[in-house]
Amino acid sequence: MSVTSSFNQRTDQEKYNRFMERIEAGEKIEADDWMPDDYRLTLIKLISMHGISEIMGALPEKEWVPKAPSLRRKLGIMAKVQDEMGHGQMLLRVTEDLMAPLGKTREDIMEDLFSGDLKFHNVFHMEAPTWADAGLIGWLVDGAAIISQTNMLGASYGPYAKALQRICAEEVFHAQHGESIILALTEGTPEQKAMIQDSLNRWWEALLMFFGPASAATTGSSKQDTTIKYKIRTKTNEQLRQDFFTKYIPRVLSIGLTLPDETMHFDEDQKLWIYKQPDWNEFKNIIKNNGPKSKERLRLRKLAYENNKWVLDALNMKSQNAM
Repeated sequence: MSVTSSFNQRTDQEKYNRFMERIEAGEKIEADDWMPDDYRLTLIKLISMHGISEIMGALPEKEWVPKAPSLRRKLGIMAKVQDEMGHGQMLLRVTEDLMAPLGKTREDIMEDLFSGDLKFHNVFHMEAPTWADAGLIGWLVDGAAIISQTNMLGASYGPYAKALQRICAEEVFHAQHGESIILALTEGTPEQKAMIQDSLNRWWEALLMFFGPASAATTGSSKQDTTIKYKIRTKTNEQLRQDFFTKYIPRVLSIGLTLPDETMHFDEDQKLWIYKQPDWNEFKNIIKNNGPKSKERLRLRKLAYENNKWVLDALNMKSQNAM
């Protein structure tokens, strides 16, 4: 080993030690600060997936904008769709800053999405055939998102933590919007009540999968260990899932719905919910873009991107001319 190589290794180790000291002290890392490669890559993967999921997540609800049962409901779900798209754009902007030192741009993010290298959340590959689905997405899917995202409000990466402050505040309104739809349906006809139960039955496994598997061995990924190590989040997948159960199972039961899992119960000795595991092989299949609506939603996203690419090209040209 050369003297220069030895010196560089020692310098990098010193930088890493200082970086970890800052993390442990609760300091925020900013975009132009030194950071280890695995920290940067973990953030890029996490935040780009989050951002794309916000955008793809607007699509099942967008389907219900023209079909909402009243003008008030139409305005409500339209505003929610706009919010979700805004969240996605904000998060992709955060990702761009992280990618810039690697010579990558937002176009690379979109190409990764279309090629299948960038995944989006399993729940947004699912169908939403009834108005109850629109309500359930807002109530329970966004409810799950709030639990996951509030766990990262203190994330060590400052720009992500700041973006989450706004996103989480707006997601609370989204969850209230969804709950309002569900509660209105529970006061309706027997057919409407049955529609909610049917929706819950269809979405249950997807909701369990939302937080990811408890063990890295299930998917071969140790992402959750890395995010906890670097204080991007504080809880494991299973802890977040248990928090979701604790918050929402009493609410689900209180409106007369039945859980589609006869084994589910709270174990007083272990102080946790016992439940039937979803099919994690199906989870892996879904996030590989083999879900019920994966191909259709990716096609819509690609079409929108290609049809509006001229706007980005025009802005880039104007920026270059200004220089």
